[in-house]
Amino acid sequence: MKKALVLGASGATGHLLVEILLQKGIEVIAIVRHANSVTNIDKSQPNLQIIEAEISEISESELAQYLRECDAVLSCLGHNLTFKGLFGHPKRLVSDAIKKVAQTIKSINMDYKFKIILMNTTGNSNRDIPEKPPFSQRLVISILRLLLPPHVDNEKAADFLRIHIGQNNNNIEWTAVRPDTLINADRVSAYDIHTSPIRNAIFDAGSTSRINVADFMSELAVNSELWNEWKGKMPVIYNQA
Repeated sequence: MKKALVLGASGATGHLLVEILLQKGIEVIAIVRHANSVTNIDKSQPNLQIIEAEISEISESELAQYLRECDAVLSCLGHNLTFKGLFGHPKRLVSDAIKKVAQTIKSINMDYKFKIILMNTTGNSNRDIPEKPPFSQRLVISILRLLLPPHVDNEKAADFLRIHIGQNNNNIEWTAVRPDTLINADRVSAYDIHTSPIRNAIFDAGSTSRINVADFMSELAVNSELWNEWKGKMPVIYNQA
């Protein structure tokens, strides 16, 4: 792997992902809304390039310049937990970003396949399998679709990868990592990966530390054996009890 493009690099999980990739010797291009929001990363590191831009507003030609240097895109994009973040624009921040990245990758026609690694949620089912969550979870999720635009955005982002990119795309391979309830931790700890959730994501949720999510996403980027195991899938990550 030569270089990774990280979206959402200033977020609670995104900055950890950038740090871990740099520790593993991977060069990183980080796209953030405001460079001064990147407060937890040593911005003087030679392997880190910070691009101050709105992913929703950046042109495909500019995005192509960065993608030509990379072979993986890792997205930790999410909506801020404020009224504006939950209900304001852009309502399709994550899914629109993934679509733009995919379209740009197709346009530059590189001679290798890009990896797209998306941080998603256990509240979103993998309908390729298909999964059948408990009725109580399905009921609440159906209400969230009506009330919370960010949940629909997460579903649409994963659905774009499942349906429009699929399993045999000439340009892109992908995976959508699904953590359960996110918590903070100071260091990577033991975690388990499952094909599907093993708990009710609403009424019996497990926990996943953000740093463990970042570690798993970074391993997917650099570990070809792990990548081959989970590409085209939506792995679920839980902290070990």
